This record gives sequence, structure tokens and C-alpha cells, in this order.
Amino acid sequence: MEKIKFQFDDDAVDFYVIEETKINGINYILVTEEEEGDADAFILKDLSDVEDEEAIYEMVEEEEELEYVSNIFSEILDDIEIQK
Repeated sequence: MEKIKFQFDDDAVDFYVIEETKINGINYILVTEEEEGDADAFILKDLSDVEDEEAIYEMVEEEEELEYVSNIFSEILDDIEIQK
């Protein structure tokens, strides 16, 4: 499982990427803070431009988009249950 570091001002958080997908030209990643076991998961959307040196992600919070993307991840990941 790939581990990525997110920088928030002076704080940094490590996430583990469970899965990624591209929907309508937008990259989404499903991440968790725990490498194994049950944990909260988050769906992040890539907002970066091609010219950006680093990827820019934001949490998906809009209810309709979150529902749609979480359903896609549920289909991709047969063995993982995503509770909304």
C-alpha cells in the first residue's frame, strides 16, 4: 500500500492509499490513516494542474459527489465495505 504525506501549514499527516480511480477526467483516491484493519477512510479529489510540482488534493464533501464516488470505490473493492 502506497504511503503519502499531506502537508497542512505546519502539520503533516500520513495517509495510505487504498485505491485510486479517474472519473470524468478527475483523479480520486481513497485513503486511510491506518495501514491495516478497520479505519476511517476519506475520498480525496486531485485539483492540481499539469504544471504543478506537487499534487493538490481536497476532501470530497459535496454529498452527491461523495455518494457517487464511494459507490465506484465499493464496486472496485469487492472485499472492503464502505459505510457512508
